Amino acid sequence: MANRRKRRPDASVENRSGRTATRPAAFAGGPFGSGDVPRLQPPPAEKLKAVLESLLFVAQGPVDVGVLARVLRVETGQVAGTVESLAADCRERGVRVLRDGRYVQMVTDPEAAPYVERLLGMDHQQRLSHAALESLAIIAYRQPITRAAIDAIRGVNSDRAVATLIARGLVEEVGRAAAPGHPALLGTTVRFLEHFGLESPQDLPPLPREERQGPEGEKP
Repeated sequence: MANRRKRRPDASVENRSGRTATRPAAFAGGPFGSGDVPRLQPPPAEKLKAVLESLLFVAQGPVDVGVLARVLRVETGQVAGTVESLAADCRERGVRVLRDGRYVQMVTDPEAAPYVERLLGMDHQQRLSHAALESLAIIAYRQPITRAAIDAIRGVNSDRAVATLIARGLVEEVGRAAAPGHPALLGTTVRFLEHFGLESPQDLPPLPREERQGPEGEKP
């Protein structure tokens, strides 16, 4: 018995009446060649911010600006500008837009955190220890920084505190130092910004003048 070959979908199809109907241009083809996937066009300029907000709303975590640009089919600079505009709008609402380098994430308003935590059953979550908070402050203000440098500033071993911060998603490895052995360099994450209600690392409060000097008078 001869094999039947499926007819490849075309832009023009014959309906039951025998007349030829033309598919909408948007459905004439797609990235998979199925003919059923619409060719996305950039959203209208007046809708770009709303579409961007929708993408950030459904994202499971921080999103690279370059990824957003590819999805929206617009220039990266245009996305970055729209992110800033959206962030300004959200300050009057119950959500915030966090920016950390090339990553963007939408989160809830920090002032609503106690209510959100109660809703999600997180209001009894264990707090960070003093050692962890101290290590986190050092990393936040002096990043990127090695574990050895953190130990030198604190005067004690910080391995356990740093491990806790990494497990909580507040700190991550951001590179390797040029020193012998190439130790890991640590920096804060977007989760850190969310945890402390910051929109970007630049929103950290300034250090008192006497604390701006590193060990032996070095600047951070």
